[in-house]
Amino acid sequence: MPTCRRKRVVLTEPSDALLHAAGSDPLRDVFYLEQTGEIFDTYEAYAARMSFYRLKQFQCEVTGKSGLDYFQALESERQEARTMHSRFSEPLKPAVLKAVQWQVMGRLDHLVEAVYERFKDRYFKDERVLVDLAGCKYHALVKNVYPPKYSADPTARDAHKDEASSSASTLDEEAPHSIGGDLKVQAKDAIARDDPSLYYYWVHILELEKDKSHDKKQSTKSADVDGKMIGSLMEVRCGMMSRDRLSFSKSILRRFIRDCVDREAAVASPWTVKPVIAKRYGVDSVMPEETRKGVESIKKGEIDKRKKAWEEKDGPPNKKQKKMTAAQEERVKVLAAAAEKREREAREKAEKQKMAKEEAERLAAEKKKKKPLRYPTEDLDIRMAEKDKKAGMSVQRPMASRVLPFNEEHGTFEAFLMAWNFLIVYGQPLHISTFTLDEFEHSLRHSVTDLPCPLLAEVHSTLIYNLRTVTFQRHSALVSLLRLKEEFESKGMDDKILGVSIDQLTTAMADVGSNWERVPLRYAEGREGWEEALLGCLKDHATVANFPRLQEILTRLLFAPDVSVDPSSSSSSSRVSTPMSGPLAVVSTPAQRYYALPPIDRIAILSFMCNLAISSKAVHAHMESCEEQLTALRKEKIEVNRLKKQHLEEMNVLLGETKEDSATTATDAAGDVIMADLSDFSDASPSEGGSETASAKKNSSRQMDLRQKAQTQAHAKQREAARAKQASVKQALADHRRLDEEVNKLERRLEGIEREFRKLLGAVRVKPLGRDRFYNRIWWFDGMGSASLVGSGGVAQYGTGRIFIQGPSEFDIDLLDKRKDEDIDARRQEEEGEGGILGTGDWAAYSDLEELDEFVAWLNPKGSREVALKTVLTKWWIHITAGVRRRNADINVNAKLPEARRSARTKTVAGYDMSREPYMVWTNRRAVNMS
Repeated sequence: MPTCRRKRVVLTEPSDALLHAAGSDPLRDVFYLEQTGEIFDTYEAYAARMSFYRLKQFQCEVTGKSGLDYFQALESERQEARTMHSRFSEPLKPAVLKAVQWQVMGRLDHLVEAVYERFKDRYFKDERVLVDLAGCKYHALVKNVYPPKYSADPTARDAHKDEASSSASTLDEEAPHSIGGDLKVQAKDAIARDDPSLYYYWVHILELEKDKSHDKKQSTKSADVDGKMIGSLMEVRCGMMSRDRLSFSKSILRRFIRDCVDREAAVASPWTVKPVIAKRYGVDSVMPEETRKGVESIKKGEIDKRKKAWEEKDGPPNKKQKKMTAAQEERVKVLAAAAEKREREAREKAEKQKMAKEEAERLAAEKKKKKPLRYPTEDLDIRMAEKDKKAGMSVQRPMASRVLPFNEEHGTFEAFLMAWNFLIVYGQPLHISTFTLDEFEHSLRHSVTDLPCPLLAEVHSTLIYNLRTVTFQRHSALVSLLRLKEEFESKGMDDKILGVSIDQLTTAMADVGSNWERVPLRYAEGREGWEEALLGCLKDHATVANFPRLQEILTRLLFAPDVSVDPSSSSSSSRVSTPMSGPLAVVSTPAQRYYALPPIDRIAILSFMCNLAISSKAVHAHMESCEEQLTALRKEKIEVNRLKKQHLEEMNVLLGETKEDSATTATDAAGDVIMADLSDFSDASPSEGGSETASAKKNSSRQMDLRQKAQTQAHAKQREAARAKQASVKQALADHRRLDEEVNKLERRLEGIEREFRKLLGAVRVKPLGRDRFYNRIWWFDGMGSASLVGSGGVAQYGTGRIFIQGPSEFDIDLLDKRKDEDIDARRQEEEGEGGILGTGDWAAYSDLEELDEFVAWLNPKGSREVALKTVLTKWWIHITAGVRRRNADINVNAKLPEARRSARTKTVAGYDMSREPYMVWTNRRAVNMS
């Protein structure tokens, strides 16, 4: 049985309710764990148990291998058990199991030792053994076993040699080693009554044991000499016999016994053979009365022994006291009074110690409260102090704008944002150029049929091409709609949506987009026919289960309103489409009806197609390529940092040498001035004396010439040394400038690596920048995937040009609710503002630099989450602010008059040309003309 933390894993029993239901409700659905046979009444219990079994914390009890799950450990034990049972001698198994049945031994090792000593020299019929004949060992098979009563009569043994004789059958009926194999009989008595050395065995020599030595000549010679013995039948005794160590040893015997026996946890419980194994080998599973009494006696003795040991250690004496005299009684009273006094003093001392301990704990708790927190810590444990408020720190977070595209209905903006992010991140495998979120928004609001939007055509066409490689089921939408119709009919409900029934819808969609996976959507032709291909893609990929709005969207794509009934449909906004609320009666085409779809339906279609495209081969290959490039970038970053550190160390060494040379040059110059002054003073002093002789003047003149010559030479050497030092300093400064330039290059490369890392990491997994104190997630989507933060010439580029805030998840809300020590709702109203509290799935955005500055200033660096968020924002601050400025500038440039934005479906109204809008002039530079 596999173990977990050194304890055997016990299988779960069915609950009482489940057992009761087995009789009252036999058809009840349950969850069955096939590997263990366990039954659960709920999926949660089944999943929890399966998760427990899948943990890598189990250990094989036989081999000791750890770090396995339950099923691996169980399989390991079964494999070892199969190997062990195949190696262990089959004729020996019943004898060993009968010997260990009902044995009372504390440790398994003692039982194994006793069994091994009893059976190491006892052999049984049909057992394979090794026979030693004149130094050569042979594999042999035991044919007959002769008990000690035949040891003195060879004639009687020969009479049983023939297997067909009646005497041979009489010999088979006698069980050999019946006394020696009984562990209840003492070892000495067993040898005296059933001596294994008096047994004789008829063995059939099978083959010569393979020589394990490397002397081939000697082994060949032994085979030639002793090959005549093979096939013969001879009589041997236990001294000439042995067993192979792979089939009989203490280790394999211990594994065999441990696998076949068990015992209860009570004191002095006997070892019992498992019922299945006992039945197979003919071991009696019913404990004999005599054995039962012996076991109970041993158990009672063991319990009494432990009880006595406990009483001697702790318990009061139980023996009856003899009758005491008056003096003894008086002495006992005095001793009792003294004991009571000591007990009272001990009790008072314990109470004083308890009070002192409580006081110390109270003081320690107060000291702990006064102890300052170590920052950064949990964000919600930090409250702004009064001095911080007086210093001008903002208590309330700046209000983020909730005016976001398509944010009127919950979840629509998030689907819109995720669809845009998917198209940008995987622009390379999808062969589509980047575009901003604003351009994507305006294209989804475009509703002019006469002026097709190239961005919509390219986005849908690239996704259609990609989904051709994803497995689909032909007419899945049609089958799903027919099933939905049957459900409506069974419930007596009307299946019409917008006045169109499912039968009418299936009839209209039957022949539209049937060859969508083969139709060429050429870039040069403006992707003509992409609307029909889109409907065909939905027909083969979508179902009511994975696309709940399928019926309504297909109805809007294939049916148009009756103009006589709904004349208002002829006029709509250029960017804001009006959903058709009236009934649709006229069969139309997707090319005519797509631009009448409301934006929510267009977003639903794109979100569905993006979710399918994730599983395509092109996207998966791109993700694997990004993983490889990330690994290469990590290695390059390590190498660049190493070079940068090396250059900085060299720069510091050069800077130190330059300072030392400058100081040495200044010292030498000062020394030259002092020496010149001293030499002048020494030259003038002898001229002051007028009493020197002519010879003295001549000598002094010669000495002065020599001194001047020496000084001239010294000055020349000093000037040469100064020039060398100056050249060395210039060279050091040049090297310092060169290394400084190299460091600047490496820093620019590190910045480029960080930008590349962000692009590649965004293609693998998109993560928020961080979370604030209330677990609101902060997102920045620019510079990910195929998008870049810096364009040609160092021009800033952006995708969203905003910082988004997403409300906390349900899990985070639970974490906030678990804080019982403070009112989280009141604190959120104080620090986020009543209108700034975001719920689960709510979004807001900062699109102004002043708001971003205030938000960063509001973050508290003492909190663990906000300090990490602030660090990331600081790291990318230049690119974030550059994107915000660029977006605001583009908005101001492209601003139009309100009248122009509310123009009708015409290309030009009051000087406003819609075709010059940024989303209309966008071109796909990565387009591939697939035909």
